[in-house]
Order: sequence, then C-alpha cells, then structure tokens
Amino acid sequence: MIFQAMDQGKGDIDVHPDVWLPNQESFTRTYVDGAGTVVLTSHPCEGNQGYCVSKDFTARFNITDIADLGRPEVAAATDSDGNGKGEMWIGAPGWASANVNEVKVRDYGLLDFIEPIRAEESVKTARVKDSIAKGEGHAFDCYKPHAIWYMFEVVMLSEPPYNPEKYKMIQPSDDPDWYNKSHVATKDALKRVQIAWSKSLEGRSPTIAEFLANFQLTADDVSGLAYEISANGRDPAEVAKDSDRVDAMLGL
Repeated sequence: MIFQAMDQGKGDIDVHPDVWLPNQESFTRTYVDGAGTVVLTSHPCEGNQGYCVSKDFTARFNITDIADLGRPEVAAATDSDGNGKGEMWIGAPGWASANVNEVKVRDYGLLDFIEPIRAEESVKTARVKDSIAKGEGHAFDCYKPHAIWYMFEVVMLSEPPYNPEKYKMIQPSDDPDWYNKSHVATKDALKRVQIAWSKSLEGRSPTIAEFLANFQLTADDVSGLAYEISANGRDPAEVAKDSDRVDAMLGL
C-alpha cells in the first residue's frame, strides 16, 4: 500500500523511511526499477537481521547459536503458554522478513520445538521487557538498527553463514505457494536500509526531495535516535535538533 501510494504521487504517502533490501525487493523492482515512480536514497545504512535472546538467558542456558533453541530444556524455558513448544516472535503481520523467518524456523529444523509467533512490534517489546524482569526465556527476531540495543541487554545468536545457494526466498506477492517453494537455511546477508520517496516530490516539493537525497545516517545513529524517541519519549523534532547530522543533510 505504501509503495502504491508513492507510485500514484498524489501526496497520500510520499516517503517510506525504512526500506530493507533485499527484503522488499519485489516492490522496488516494480516501482523503482520498473515504473520509475519511486526513488531510493543512494546512502543506505547497514542492516543486520537475526534472532536474539537476553544476555541473562544466554548465560543461564549457554545459548549462542540458533540451533540451541531446539534443545529441549531451552524450548521448555521459552514455553509461556504450556503447549509444549517454545515461542519465538518472528515479526509483525505483513512484514516480508516475518515470511523469511517462518521459512527459516522450518528449514532450521525447529518446528518441533519452536512455535513462530506474529504480532505487532509493541507486543514483542513488552514481552522482552517482561521476560527479562521475570527471568524468563524469550527468543525473538531482532535487527540493527533498532532502539532495542539501547533498551535491553540482548545478544544476537549465530547462524550458518550466508550462502546464496541455501537462500531461496519467494514472497507471497510473487507466488501464493511461497512457503512451499521457499528454502532458507542460512543467515541473511547484510541488508541495505534506505529511504524511498515519490518521484513526484521533485516537482511538488524539491527542497524535501533534495533533503531526502542527502539523508545519511549510520546504523548506530538510527538505533540511538530511535531509543531517544521511542524509549525516552522525546519529541522527534527536539532529538533532530540535537543531532549534528541534520545541517549536513540540509547542505549547511
């Protein structure tokens, strides 16, 4: 819906500030490469996607790798509803990465031990906070940049190194039988996190289009700014004023 709105160029949605590639490549192929109605910044920051547990949980159960979630005692420690399987948050409904994670849970051989859960990210954050406070186990999809690295002590688990031959992901937008036709048994390659905007902005608001073209932050910048806004409740405009990055983006 966001990409379609940017494609139409009527101002309903002009900017998508968090495009993860190649996760959303099916959309950029259509609207950036194909129609040419959407523009991507040429200054991406690095995204690293994986699975996390709390530092305390890692120490108590010696959890370092994704395969450790399949150990019976670990699965039992992450089973909060008593159904015999541990739960792992794999992303929010509609996320392309959640589809990848659903395939990974299967192809890592974890389905007998782990139940993949989709829920809004606010639910995940509350569950992480609650599990740490109660000393419980909880596994969840995690990524950088994100405020969570400043909010809690969490550890990203290791996975088999990225191997394109073992990474065949088909999204639902490309094939309704995506789950059966996909096979992912390797860590994701490092991502490119970029801003996308409607090309129509170049005519409707050239100053904003120029600002977006100059926009450049590191993953640590984004994590820190997100923490100040989402965790500390600060006004985004106030946080932006405190950043020494903004003047450069404005060409000052």
